[in-house]
Amino acid sequence: MSAALLVLNTGSSSVKFRLFALDEALTLLAGGKVEDIGTGASFKAGLAGAAPQAVALEGADNHDSAMEAVLNWLDAQPQDWQLLAAAHRIVHGGERFTAPVALDQAAMDYLQSLSPLAPLHQPHNLAGVRALARRRPGIRQYGCFDTAFHARHGALFNRYALPDSLFERGIRRYGFHGLSYDWIAHQLRHHHPKLAQGKVVAAHLGNGASLCAMKQLASIDTTMGMTALEGLPMGTRCGNIDAGAVVYMVKGLGMPIEDIEYQLYEESGLKGLSGLSNDVKTLLASSDPKARFALNFFALKVAQQIAAMAVSLGGLDAVVFTGGIGENAAPLRKQILAHLAFLPPFGHLVIAANEEGCMALEIQEHFAKELL
Repeated sequence: MSAALLVLNTGSSSVKFRLFALDEALTLLAGGKVEDIGTGASFKAGLAGAAPQAVALEGADNHDSAMEAVLNWLDAQPQDWQLLAAAHRIVHGGERFTAPVALDQAAMDYLQSLSPLAPLHQPHNLAGVRALARRRPGIRQYGCFDTAFHARHGALFNRYALPDSLFERGIRRYGFHGLSYDWIAHQLRHHHPKLAQGKVVAAHLGNGASLCAMKQLASIDTTMGMTALEGLPMGTRCGNIDAGAVVYMVKGLGMPIEDIEYQLYEESGLKGLSGLSNDVKTLLASSDPKARFALNFFALKVAQQIAAMAVSLGGLDAVVFTGGIGENAAPLRKQILAHLAFLPPFGHLVIAANEEGCMALEIQEHFAKELL
């Protein structure tokens, strides 16, 4: 019987999973996802090396029932594996968690307190932990954090121009997408050793989007800050905005805070600019001038902030694209690079995102002795 690690990424309407053998190679055993939870959910899963197949699903109205479907599917497979532990992607680790941790009650209470800083992600990430605990209380559960990769930023890169009293109360820049950037660092170390010693801007471009300035594989700077709202325009999030505009929405327009939060997180970005969609495929295929404007705006802002990251690094050896847009939208990559053509020559490449693989590596590195 082979020991196995379940890696979970629980979103607002989805549960994505990968199952890895707890061997030296972290062999991938299976994977799949439940999507559209609560609104006509669907489930696809498959063993490693096989195409995912649709799985019968008798309703998945919440994360509990979705988690049950995943566990039932795993139990039904004929392979001789023993599920020993689970690792969860958790977006915000705050100041306390700068490496993966065992998720006891104290850890969960602290992570719950960070939910206002990542309202689109944190509550759902933690719902996955609770759903699994209810069904498999004997399984050890660990959290892996998107903020951890950036935890060693210097003061020049983790401060806002605010008084110390606010910094001491947690108003600071954390950065996100760290699991994606950690995987990029791993891939550069093993497959591009020359770049691994250089100055690289990694561009995680998807429905959530950010940049990371990496020097010798360490995060020096990043575009997201205290929350996952800062930085680049995204699928439905605004990115950088004058803080005074938010004050005006409250005092001048009389908008409730909840409405402002919804507008900035759910109705802005590519969706807000185009008035059509946050999906880049849809926008690229559209003849609507607003679709083209939204894409032009996105490409320009990405290029501008890549240049800013190059300043943080003191140079630029390569740009690495990853994420759904970064990997698949070649016209946008071309447009972004065209904006940067004035810079001294630099390389560019695409590396497929693999946050689940990164999480498995982190658990192996930090907890192998207690699991095996």
